[in-house]
Amino acid sequence: MAQSLLFPASVVGSLPRPKFVQDIILSDSDPFSSLMDTAVQYVIALQEHAGVDIISDGEWRRKSYIGVIAQIASGFEHYFDDGRTWHIVTTRLEHISPGFFAREVKFLKQHTNKKVKVCMPSPYLLGVRMWDAERSRDAYPLRRDFITALIPILRKELLLAKDAGADVIQIDDPHICLFVDPKTRAEYKNPDDELRYACRAVHEVTQGIGGVERALHLCRRNKGRRGWIGEGSYDAIIPFISEIDLDQFVLEYSIPSAGDIQALAKLPERFTIGFGCVDCRFEHIESPLEIAQRVERALLFVPPERIVLNPDCGFAPSSQAEIPLDEAYEKLKNEVAVARMLREKYA
Repeated sequence: MAQSLLFPASVVGSLPRPKFVQDIILSDSDPFSSLMDTAVQYVIALQEHAGVDIISDGEWRRKSYIGVIAQIASGFEHYFDDGRTWHIVTTRLEHISPGFFAREVKFLKQHTNKKVKVCMPSPYLLGVRMWDAERSRDAYPLRRDFITALIPILRKELLLAKDAGADVIQIDDPHICLFVDPKTRAEYKNPDDELRYACRAVHEVTQGIGGVERALHLCRRNKGRRGWIGEGSYDAIIPFISEIDLDQFVLEYSIPSAGDIQALAKLPERFTIGFGCVDCRFEHIESPLEIAQRVERALLFVPPERIVLNPDCGFAPSSQAEIPLDEAYEKLKNEVAVARMLREKYA
């Protein structure tokens, strides 16, 4: 699928929250309060001034990129571990507050003329992170029972976000990406069967839905200053992810553990590629030249009309992430500078 604009500059999803936004989130107040609305207008303005073409609300209304499911469905027990917020499913799910993502989209559409993106966790990722063999067994004896219950909820949320006017809806699943790593694969008796199942769960959420660009974000987990977890080339998962009914894969390529960039050539031409060309984890702010060199390497294998520029991952998957917002802003400005430079070169 070709882009209407060459090298659109985008974000993956989350942006760092200032301390006062973290405090609002942890107070369990209304995520759509007038105070939070004012904060979200700030992060919209930040992206607009940086020149980003496809923006998000920074996921500032969420405790985490996966914990958002507990703001849509009941059945979860919330707790803190090492200062971070977590959820475990303990009772049967009920879709009690449909339209959370749609409300995020509507607010964005009211406050920007840019294209807008909203992100959702995948059912498989939620199954991995939010099911526990002991604490969840009364509700869902098997992890796959829980995943099956999530699929219609997430599909409904995707449809509502589409109807609200989202331009891009992104499914996040770093655990699918961890199947690039031999250590992760060794945890399963048949890793390819597990990977196939994980991809099928995403497919059942996105299948047959038109009128919006559907993306899947695949990274090796984002541990902030501590780096990442998985290592290995996308080659290992490309045959499986290519079977999902999607329009775009959002990949990371600014870190050495991403493997051989030639893997891009193996993705079918029907997919656009959100090319991770900006680091989101460490303090170093890459120059436009550094970023451009990464994109030029990708262009050896993928034509310009299939590439979207973005950081490797969201800057703050957890609301408590400590990456400075000004650091993210400077990185996004340099990404935009590269987008403009490449448009002039390849127009």
